Amino acid sequence: MSWMSPSYVFQSDFNASWTPLAGRYSLWLYREVGWDPNEPQGTPVLFIPGNAGSSHQVRSIASSATRQFYTSPYVVAPDFSSRKLKPLDFFAVEFNEDLSAFHGPTLESQITYTSRAITYILSRYPPNTPIIITGHSMGGIVANSLLPSPNISAIITMSAPHTLPPARFDSRIDKLYAKNQQILESDPTPVLSLCGGATDMMIPSESCILPTDSRGIHFRRTVFTSALEGAWTGVGHREMVWCHQVRWRVARAALELGAASLPAARGDILDAWLRDGHTLPPAPVPAHEGFTLSDPATYEIMPVANHLVLLRHRGTRTYLVPLPPVQHLQKTPVKAVVLVGLGSLPPIAPQHAAPLRVSVFFCSSPPDLEEEAVGPTCSPLKPTLLKLVPNPLPGTTFPVPGEGSDESEGVVVFEADLPAADDGKRWLGVRADDGDGRGWVVGGLSLREQVIDAPTTLSLLFKNAEVLFSDKTALRSRFIFPNILSHALIVYKYTAIKPEKEPWCSDPLLSPLISHTSNPVETHYFPVDAPDSRILLHSHAPAPYVASGQAAPRRSLDFVIYSSGTLGCNMLGFSISVDWSATLGRWASRYPTTLATWALGVVAVVLFTAWGAADTGAGVPSVQESLSNYSRHTCRKLLMMSFVVALLPLPADYYIGTGGEMFFAPIAPLLLLIASGLVFLSWWLLVLLMWPLGAISSLFGRSTIRESAGVRRSTVISMGLIFLLIFLFIPWQVAYFGCWLIHLFTCASSTREISSFKSSPAPGVTAILLIRVADANGEIQEDKPAEAQHHQAQRGPLPKHRIDNHNHNMHLLLLMTWLLPLVAPVLAVWVRTLATAGLTTPFDGDHDFLNVAPFLVLVDFASWNTGTLFERQRFERALSVRWVLAVLAGAAFFIGPRRAYSVFDAAKIAVGLIVVIRVGRRYWGGASWALDDSRVLR
Repeated sequence: MSWMSPSYVFQSDFNASWTPLAGRYSLWLYREVGWDPNEPQGTPVLFIPGNAGSSHQVRSIASSATRQFYTSPYVVAPDFSSRKLKPLDFFAVEFNEDLSAFHGPTLESQITYTSRAITYILSRYPPNTPIIITGHSMGGIVANSLLPSPNISAIITMSAPHTLPPARFDSRIDKLYAKNQQILESDPTPVLSLCGGATDMMIPSESCILPTDSRGIHFRRTVFTSALEGAWTGVGHREMVWCHQVRWRVARAALELGAASLPAARGDILDAWLRDGHTLPPAPVPAHEGFTLSDPATYEIMPVANHLVLLRHRGTRTYLVPLPPVQHLQKTPVKAVVLVGLGSLPPIAPQHAAPLRVSVFFCSSPPDLEEEAVGPTCSPLKPTLLKLVPNPLPGTTFPVPGEGSDESEGVVVFEADLPAADDGKRWLGVRADDGDGRGWVVGGLSLREQVIDAPTTLSLLFKNAEVLFSDKTALRSRFIFPNILSHALIVYKYTAIKPEKEPWCSDPLLSPLISHTSNPVETHYFPVDAPDSRILLHSHAPAPYVASGQAAPRRSLDFVIYSSGTLGCNMLGFSISVDWSATLGRWASRYPTTLATWALGVVAVVLFTAWGAADTGAGVPSVQESLSNYSRHTCRKLLMMSFVVALLPLPADYYIGTGGEMFFAPIAPLLLLIASGLVFLSWWLLVLLMWPLGAISSLFGRSTIRESAGVRRSTVISMGLIFLLIFLFIPWQVAYFGCWLIHLFTCASSTREISSFKSSPAPGVTAILLIRVADANGEIQEDKPAEAQHHQAQRGPLPKHRIDNHNHNMHLLLLMTWLLPLVAPVLAVWVRTLATAGLTTPFDGDHDFLNVAPFLVLVDFASWNTGTLFERQRFERALSVRWVLAVLAGAAFFIGPRRAYSVFDAAKIAVGLIVVIRVGRRYWGGASWALDDSRVLR
């Protein structure tokens, strides 16, 4: 947690003279009470909140920046007093908790307002003053959209979905994302993305990974907080802005950026203060470029095959660890590994490190050292990995709940490949300087990796994969499972294999720690001996609907275990298995949009089948009959087809987005089953909803008869007014919702009338009079009710076209119901903006009445037409219009999961074609008598 004393200064001068959106949004300057003056005085920083976010979210990072720059109010800290650095002035835009993730025009209005806000902010500073941008969630997308700009020095985003919109219901957001991809490819402004990982429950963190610059010339860095040095844990979506270990480093990076003038220098600063260990730090000026150990009193040769273990070291001394012959290393490749606790291995050090400073060298000498007058010659050893890792206390929960990790307890890890010199004696040299008794050093050699080929992803479905440690004293043990899939949709569980009787072990300097690097930008750390630990090895790349072009994903499971030489102290080995609860959780969180579009696809298939029966002259089945036929016949075929299609190597944007991975093929039939169940459930809910609506409709009567050659003049006027309202004021999504309500009421009325027609006696029957009926010979055969005979003469069976119309309407209601989720997000945005700002937010692109016109015409026609609802044309004998429903189903299954907005476009076109072909002129002038449904048809 983080604490602060916030205050916010409203920037009243940023008014309508600067932007027409001043009445909608506002700009604020954060000030730490008692620490900051009310007026800006340093380096400007702008914070952009995300979807439903607030400008007050700036307080955690801004407060940390102030309290780092000052040790006490107005007293500059020693780290900054001797340098040309200024404090930070944190501005924040207030978007009134707009739902920008669902609506492109709202996002564009935020971009426009923020761009003008930057111009206003910089007008208060000397010319050529750059500004730093920080953005949370969708605020990061707004930040990227501000580029290119010479006024922006760097961008730091937090939990921003850069590659995949969290809500995929608006094509305009996709266009904005495509534009941002081009910007990130070409603009030199440094951009760093902080991602929360699996702890972020609002966006999948694979969408947080920045696309890499294909030319490799611009700074683009993605850092997961699970690997962020000093944090080492996943961070929730909202917690990203106030988690202390994160906000401290973001604030410090922003302070340091104030002194940099070139993009390369700014990138180095971001790498220095927001490190994850995946990139090597800039090499420092070496204190010892190369030297010869001429005085035997200054160095010590360790025993053969022993690790260097240095405790309570004082002063300066060099330690030499003998290396095996080159021939041996060629057969068994090894890495040099050095671990430093509490001290530093420049330029990496934990916060508040002890004076102990360690350097690593490669040393060699002629074959006979004793006969030589000169000692070994040493040169710096270039690392292949140099980073800070956590050092959890044995037997404790990591990270500590509510507190996290303490960076000061971190351990510096150094790894290097050994040179291929093949003559003379060779050592790994470790020089320890300025020791004061604190800190420790462990060094030695470890195998590069251990490759385990046997287990595969499919084999883990039937049994666990067990591995026993071959070197129980290794400082570093890397295990590679090349045939086990690493993917965002599957999670593995690591379980330690314990001996029957655990041996007694002294407390190690670094208890076994798993470092799982699932892809080039993501690492997780897990202490092996944590109490009740559930070690889950997971990844965020590759992933469904995210192109794998950001970074080359690893297909194999790969992790390293670090220890201070006591790896096998309490463990014989480990086992790997699939963690099904976590895996199913991944599936559930990646496919909610897919379920919505696939349910629409199921409805389209049901309608296609029902219309097929109607085209044969058999009549339109009821929805219950259609659903029953689907469950008994069609669904089985679709389940098989869905599995087969999931095996095809389709691009990641289509279908279930797994690219044909066989292990994930069962996801498709599972999704189809769930989507089908949701369709059944929705129909039952509609039936329950129509029951009270039908009772209400029976209280209101319609005119008994109207003669019309088509739609009435009043209807034309009403339709024109609706189109005008859509064009000027309301989004078409609101009109669609109104269409759905009208059609729901029409279906409820029709259901009530048909059920009463079937169950009630003929009107006007007051008594039953029996009469005798004689046959041709005059003999009495039976008694029949006289009134019943009269009624049968006057009232025939329920006309077939009325039943067909009713069933058609009910099918259309089900279709329109499953189109609602595709328009609901914009409805929510519109209602939200009406409540907060009236009609001040532009809804550009949402006033095209053609999007809803086919539904308006069809719903209106269905509400008053009593003739045949859909008339099949002669030319449909070659190709029935019902095939547009099959096209709609295909779009829902294949394109909809990634671009849900395309499914509504397909539905709009399908309904439009149906209206034009099967309703056509009858709506405007071809209808005959339109009788009230309550009258007896003669």
